[in-house]
Amino acid sequence: MSVITIILTVLQVLSGIAVTAIVLMQSGKSAGLSGAISGGAETFLSKGKAKTLDAKLAKATKWFALAFVLLTLSLHFVG
Repeated sequence: MSVITIILTVLQVLSGIAVTAIVLMQSGKSAGLSGAISGGAETFLSKGKAKTLDAKLAKATKWFALAFVLLTLSLHFVG
């Protein structure tokens, strides 16, 4: 096992743990018709949505998930 493989494996495990923790920290979304109606109006009228904690967590989820996928692909091709 080479040093590159070990480093990539450690980074992959850390990114997987980060994705799991960030997803668990996010609040649940409203389900059903009433949640869809009120949620649509809320997102349309709120201009500061990008500054909320949930928006930051959603953005972090996307970046850590992308890092996890790229690390998985790189481990496949290195190994």
